[in-house]
Amino acid sequence: MALDAPATRPANPRFSSGPCAKPPTFDLSKLAGAPLGRSHRATPGKAKLKEAIDLTREVLGVPDDYLIGIVPASDTGAYEMAMWNLLGARAVEMLAWESFGAGWVTDAVKQLKLDAEVKTAEYGEIVDFGTVDFNKDVCFTWNGTTSGVRVPSNDSIPAEREGLTLCDATSAAFAMDLPWDRLDVTTFSWQKVLGGEAAHGVLILSPRAVERLESYTPAWPLPKIFRLTKGGKLIDGIFTGATINTPSMLCVEDYIFALNWAKSIGGLDGLIARADANAKAVNDFVNATPWLENLAVDPATRSNTSVCLKFTDARITDGAAFARAVAKRLDEAGVAYDIGAYRDAPPGLRIWCGATVETADIEALMPWIAYAFDAEISA
Repeated sequence: MALDAPATRPANPRFSSGPCAKPPTFDLSKLAGAPLGRSHRATPGKAKLKEAIDLTREVLGVPDDYLIGIVPASDTGAYEMAMWNLLGARAVEMLAWESFGAGWVTDAVKQLKLDAEVKTAEYGEIVDFGTVDFNKDVCFTWNGTTSGVRVPSNDSIPAEREGLTLCDATSAAFAMDLPWDRLDVTTFSWQKVLGGEAAHGVLILSPRAVERLESYTPAWPLPKIFRLTKGGKLIDGIFTGATINTPSMLCVEDYIFALNWAKSIGGLDGLIARADANAKAVNDFVNATPWLENLAVDPATRSNTSVCLKFTDARITDGAAFARAVAKRLDEAGVAYDIGAYRDAPPGLRIWCGATVETADIEALMPWIAYAFDAEISA
């Protein structure tokens, strides 16, 4: 029997988990102010980089005594920079519940060769923070982009602690209220929640992290691209716009546009509200659908950005093939791009619900998922 496709289509089918959808008001003309063909060290370039840093502080509510730097190689570069500069001074715990966290474990144990205590959880679950010793340095992701699982509450980390906390917040920043007093290093890429262009990372350091940088020299050599200190002192220009390497001023202009858009919708509170509404639209559909479940087991740990789903119908004999077929059908219909589960995650779908996505598009997508499911079951 032929199935009738839903009558309503998402106006924007871009639900990729990174790079993510541009802000709804984006247009290339918005980037006309970029100082292209100019040195990033010239006055206009330095002013743009400082503006991006200042707006980041304003929108995220970063404390005045924390430092914000724009660094190369996206969130990966920012987090690797933090690990290579800071770890090794004291005992380390590595926490992982998805693929990127697992990658940080590999780098700490196999590349830096640290004798770290490793705590892991399966996809859909999270490490019990009550078992973590925060008198050690602790590395973790706030939100598992590939698992749809996030830290359940801001008091999961004690305010009083001896170790540093190194937080990969790349799919959490601008969508979740991060507790700055409990985070010593925070990294993200603006290609996530704000839909910025790729290749740049943001590194935020607490005073405690700066103190560590200036009092500790790692046992291993640091590539130039990672160096945050010189002669035992912080290279503070990095945190005022004097980047380590040449940034794309077009990407910086795009980030500034996105930050100003964020301000126009109510700042961080507005961004969080949009992401929450998007995730609710997905979860309402899942709750009413017998063959679909949220990968995150505990509702308290469910992400409001990277919402990961799994098919549970007993008629499905090859879960990976079925999920790929559903994602392909949605892509070919032009209603959802790039929503297959991450390659290392359990098979299913991953729908980006960050603030640049319109809730109406999420609501329009849900009947299409049902349509694609029925089509594949009856194929």
